[in-house]
Amino acid sequence: MRVLVAEDDEGLRSVICRGLEEAGYVVDAARNGSEALAFLDAYSYEVAVLDWRMPYMSGVDLVETLRRRKSALPVLLLTARDLPADRVAGLDAGADDYLVKPFDFGELLARLRALRRRHAAGGSGVIELGDVALDPAGYEVTVGGRVVGLTKTELRILELLMSRAPNVVSRSSIAIHAWQDEADAVGSNTIDVHIGHLRSKLAGSSLRIDTVRGTGYRAMNTSA
Repeated sequence: MRVLVAEDDEGLRSVICRGLEEAGYVVDAARNGSEALAFLDAYSYEVAVLDWRMPYMSGVDLVETLRRRKSALPVLLLTARDLPADRVAGLDAGADDYLVKPFDFGELLARLRALRRRHAAGGSGVIELGDVALDPAGYEVTVGGRVVGLTKTELRILELLMSRAPNVVSRSSIAIHAWQDEADAVGSNTIDVHIGHLRSKLAGSSLRIDTVRGTGYRAMNTSA
């Protein structure tokens, strides 16, 4: 669950990033539009939060660039501009939602959850593999309807494995998806430890996590 935040106000950017990290997101922060574009070229995101007014490239210009590239990335625009014409301009440029400053952080989280649900292609957004179901928006995993307690990092890893199953997911992809600084995970046994915890917590389910030596991991449905 990786999100991009592009906001030129350092104080607000810090508050947003800290709150999102506490809510379970992995966050990349950009100070301006050109930095945001560089992040978008390097990583895949579930959602982007873009300030309307930024140096070098505005949030609206950035959205237009994404849509010209045929990107369907959900985008939430932040702005102090509250006239109807401004809202129409932002939405017409390709933004999915619009939040006026100052805003309640709880509302920001709720809007991001709604964007992720709407972005799930024609479905509920719940990922299922065998008897395991993962709701990314609700941060909940169940096995046969029974809720399984996972840490935020474990949930991020499982979401990636299930969404790409039965394909192999590289260690570097797992690190990028689940950790703020992927280098911390790639160069240690951190990923292996978390995979071990997942296997233990999902024991008895029909989901199996296989190790592909020298490459990474893959999730398999043993009941298929």
